[in-house]
Amino acid sequence: MRDDVERFLSEQTGRSVRVTELRQLAGGASQEAWLVDAIVEPGAERLDLVMRRDMGGVLTFATLPRSTEFAVLGAAYAGGVPVPQPYFEPASIAGKAAFFMQRVAGEAVGRRLVADPAFAAARAALPEALANALAAIHRIDYRAAGLEELLPNPRDGESAIARELERLHRELDSVDEPHPALELALRWLVRNEPPREAGTTLVHGDFRIGNVLVEGDALAAVLDWEFAHIGDPDIDVAWLCVRAWRFGNDALEAGGIAERETWLRAYERASGRSVDRERIAYLEIAGNVRWAVGALMQARRHLSGIEPSIELASLGRVSAEMEHEALRLIAARGGCA
Repeated sequence: MRDDVERFLSEQTGRSVRVTELRQLAGGASQEAWLVDAIVEPGAERLDLVMRRDMGGVLTFATLPRSTEFAVLGAAYAGGVPVPQPYFEPASIAGKAAFFMQRVAGEAVGRRLVADPAFAAARAALPEALANALAAIHRIDYRAAGLEELLPNPRDGESAIARELERLHRELDSVDEPHPALELALRWLVRNEPPREAGTTLVHGDFRIGNVLVEGDALAAVLDWEFAHIGDPDIDVAWLCVRAWRFGNDALEAGGIAERETWLRAYERASGRSVDRERIAYLEIAGNVRWAVGALMQARRHLSGIEPSIELASLGRVSAEMEHEALRLIAARGGCA
């Protein structure tokens, strides 16, 4: 792979590039991430990059190809969102689609961010910083950025939520094993879909603790844009409240770092629009179902032999936790009518 990377970077820079370090980074259960250190000659100019590269299979049917994720990252960078700067053009590296981006320093491990005393100041600052970043994402003119034709988006007359639920049904069917709790939850979601009122924006699709970099007490970058789509911005707002992304700090419902109301008010200030709390509660249930189905699909990547991985196999077991949480939240709202 090193030869492929050196060849590609040399072609893109028009100079001789020597890779001094190439190693896969920890995490990245959906796509690979590789640290790339290189020297460009003449002049010994340094390139400090991250290469994002396909794994085998996909987490959901909505997973973007790397070339489209690259385009979304470029639009976010141009729109002032804190993201790594994308470099060059999408490539094929050792037979798999990939792209390169700026390497940004920071911590992304969720359990550290929500519990380590070293990040106490960051936790205090993050609700406002995350809200500002998310509002900036939702303000991006996706049409002017050329994303409308690239990204999944609702058909005429179709709500973004209905489109999401239809995809979840198809993904659950593809797992080809019984999950009656998820079937029940999906039926409840279809029957109780709230009125469409949040508008249509660019949606990050996986905006949460674990997909952001924190350096010191500041938000350094928003990562992992492979689920970006055109849809309902409240999906992003609610996703941060899904229990899995609290990393054990369940008392703070917004990502394990803040009270739910603190987060919602921060987003309202940043975006200039009000958020319907009942709608967010509904979308939190949908988020638990979404991640339960996603965890099953991750395990299927391993079980099918497409991407053998103990990490992917272990993710299958956590689906039960989201099933329980979805049913608990439905019961708290009066049951399955």
